[in-house]
Amino acid sequence: MFRIIRLIPVLLCLLAVALATVWGCLALWYHAPLTGQGKLFAIAGFAVFGLIAGTLLFTRRRIGALGLFGLVLAGLLFWWNGITPPAERNWAPDVARQVTGQIDGDILTLDNLRNFDWHGPDKATAQWETRSYDLAQLQTVDMFLSYWAGPLMAHFIVSFGFSDGEHLAWSVEVRRESDGAFSPIADAFKSNTLVIVAADERDVVGVRSNLRNEDVQLFRLAADPQVARALLTEYVRDANALAQQPAFYNSLTTNCTTVVVRMMQAIGNGLPLDWRLLVNGYLPDYAYDHQALDMRHTLPDLRALGRIDPRARAHGLKPGFSGAIRRDVPRPD
Repeated sequence: MFRIIRLIPVLLCLLAVALATVWGCLALWYHAPLTGQGKLFAIAGFAVFGLIAGTLLFTRRRIGALGLFGLVLAGLLFWWNGITPPAERNWAPDVARQVTGQIDGDILTLDNLRNFDWHGPDKATAQWETRSYDLAQLQTVDMFLSYWAGPLMAHFIVSFGFSDGEHLAWSVEVRRESDGAFSPIADAFKSNTLVIVAADERDVVGVRSNLRNEDVQLFRLAADPQVARALLTEYVRDANALAQQPAFYNSLTTNCTTVVVRMMQAIGNGLPLDWRLLVNGYLPDYAYDHQALDMRHTLPDLRALGRIDPRARAHGLKPGFSGAIRRDVPRPD
């Protein structure tokens, strides 16, 4: 029994070495300044080094093995921390520009707002605009969940509604290159940067509901206008900061949901930590538990009423889209 207890720290160290070895191999795979056989040799060398260090944990040389492995890992981390996000690349057309904004009194003016005319899932006529909004007329906050890979994960979009019927949608996305693609594993290893998109709903929501055949669900939130304004202001602040200093996208720590959670914390409305903030397909459940939705309906009813795809496709990507997709979707009093 005593021998088993003594073995526990060794096994924990072995697990740490194994995880660090896997991480180091992936970091080298995605970013080592080598090509071809040189990169493979570096990855294989680090993997063998980790294997030897793990094996020596069961000998009297375990302290030396851990120390040497720690030194090599520290060097790898020093190199890793020096990798900075690029400001200029051959970006895909729909994420080619970063929106920026300026608030003068009650007037918000956005530059590089996206209003693409989509012809297919990945084909569009590019149109970037400058638009102004009267923040005194801000009334509503809604969230869209666009389910693209089953019930667990969804793309998260926040939309602000004004008294004149205008809606301003914000989407935190991967700023991929023109020949790039989304990969949760790659994006955890500094493969793509972050972009904040402000767009017309016909663009950023419509392309998902009408052309990409995603399951798009709309949930209308109970939000005080002052909180809504503070959140919108935080979006503008983050967008401006991102235009000045690029940041990497990370599928776990810096994605379409976690960025919004951080914004809410910044304005003093921090959301309680919950696993559903990471597995964001369950965000409606989280919002319902915190009474942020219309509590006169059950959550399954809200999901059913909030599925916008049939209404969106029947209306088409034309003026009046925002009103059409909100028909029969309940809003909290």
